[in-house]
Amino acid sequence: MGSAPIPSETYKLGFIGAGKMAESIARGVIKSGILPASRIKTAHKGSRRTTFESFGVGVVEHNNQVVENSDVVIFSVKPQVVKDAILQLRPILSEKKLLVSVVAGVKLKDLQEWAGHDRFIRVMPNTPAAVGEGASVMSLGAGATQEDGEIIAKLFGAVGKIWKADEKLFDAVTGLSGSGPAYIFLAIEALADGAVAAGLPRELALGLASQTVLGAASMASHAGKHPGQLKDDVTSPGGTTIAGVHELEKSGFRGILMNAVVAAAKRSRELSQNN
Repeated sequence: MGSAPIPSETYKLGFIGAGKMAESIARGVIKSGILPASRIKTAHKGSRRTTFESFGVGVVEHNNQVVENSDVVIFSVKPQVVKDAILQLRPILSEKKLLVSVVAGVKLKDLQEWAGHDRFIRVMPNTPAAVGEGASVMSLGAGATQEDGEIIAKLFGAVGKIWKADEKLFDAVTGLSGSGPAYIFLAIEALADGAVAAGLPRELALGLASQTVLGAASMASHAGKHPGQLKDDVTSPGGTTIAGVHELEKSGFRGILMNAVVAAAKRSRELSQNN
């Protein structure tokens, strides 16, 4: 037993599944200088081949070539095919290799059972990883070492921020960061619609709405102040902001957002039980 440490300076990374998430991670890792493209591989026969080759990633014919050439293997396939993908590769998924899954709703215990060992890390990323602003959460399988965790934190840190949490929290994570971008896209669209109703041209309204949300989120994550305090800082007595905030409170704005996260978390729980 006992897994050999992954050589953090020279390890090779492989992706099983050449979709958008794999592409975002690979691009981020190369761009931030964590790994050169020459140490990253994936397998694809179709159009995605050209995409990956365009930024230097080696594309081979078969998944088993990816695994044989990699120290760290990230499974980034659809939930319905992950079991078959792991079982097919099982003979070559030795404990020398650190396995990672970004597949939604598939539990560590199943992943480990299919792979035949527990040097596995489950990561829940989200789509803003595509622009380097992902929010990822990881949970380590029993056989994954602290060093393994650090390697993965570094990889996903290249496309945003990453936190460590117990896997039992992943349904709630899904309800917040997994599904949350959609809630914010709705908010941006609605803010822009309000501005159009108040007389702004559409393009200006959309640009201002997106940048306002980006700026507010940036302040909330960097200012070191509670969001309630940041809200207080912007609401002057009898002013415009408090008039807007009053309308939001009358319509149950906070309750609606809370309900959305809870509903998505509940749905995530139902889906992962069906798997």
